[in-house]
Amino acid sequence: MSRSPRRSRLLAAVLVLPVLVTAACSAGPGEDGTVRALASFYPLQMVTEEVGGDRVTVSSLTPPGAEPHDVELSPAQVASVGAAQLVVHQSGFQPAVDDAVAQAAPEHVVDAAVHADLAGDASSHGHEADDHDAEDGDDHGADPHFWLDPTRLAAVADDVAAALSEIDPDGADVYRANADALTARLTALDEAYTAGLATCERRVVVTSHEAFGYLADRYDLEQVGISGVDPETEPSPARLREVGEVVRDEGVTTIFFETLVSPKVARTLAADLGVEAAVLDPIEGLGDDTQDYFSIAEANLEALRVALSCS
Repeated sequence: MSRSPRRSRLLAAVLVLPVLVTAACSAGPGEDGTVRALASFYPLQMVTEEVGGDRVTVSSLTPPGAEPHDVELSPAQVASVGAAQLVVHQSGFQPAVDDAVAQAAPEHVVDAAVHADLAGDASSHGHEADDHDAEDGDDHGADPHFWLDPTRLAAVADDVAAALSEIDPDGADVYRANADALTARLTALDEAYTAGLATCERRVVVTSHEAFGYLADRYDLEQVGISGVDPETEPSPARLREVGEVVRDEGVTTIFFETLVSPKVARTLAADLGVEAAVLDPIEGLGDDTQDYFSIAEANLEALRVALSCS
């Protein structure tokens, strides 16, 4: 099987830096004595920062404001995977990160895809119009956005605490307390969503791409994506007609677009159908450093309540 261009570029980067990577793998704690952790993208960075507190310095492989699905890694970033005392990633979501983890083989790794119990069934909770052609990215089992279900993110916090406690046993009580505090906040967020979305005039949510399967599954909503799981996939004219039929048949008032990808298709379709266009953020990354996971999740809840006419 031939290598993809992305995989070949990553392998080349690793091969030309053997000395750097070897040195990085043997590196110890940071100069300030903190544990050095590396997260692959924002939600996992948030969890690691919250659990680690002042005892951990966390970096992210995905730059702020960048769309994480197809992130490419520089040679320095590849080396940083080996240098980190803990790597928190989600296998199957970012191929370049998966390759770097396999090459560098860091001693302590938390794979969110394992710990969040991703069973591949989340985005099946949808409308019949979701049975669209493969060219539109129809792959329900591939939805990686588990963090939109706060209860699944809490499971990752527990495993990050366990991994950090192995690396830094003196901080075990701190990590456990921080994980418990984060879990409490995530539980409260889950309860707010459950109550806020319990009684609504509509339950169909039309989104620019199928990033909200876990949210829909958790809160008994029906997701209809203009595109599939891949946000860069262009929907076919037939798919646009199908979504238009759903909007009309279900009385949908709002088509949601995102912050890190172009809103053009969603905005255009909304204008053509005479409905509103509004933001529903998949919380893949931060475009505004005054926001965080919880403030964005709260804004998402309010946007859903307005669009679905919840009481």
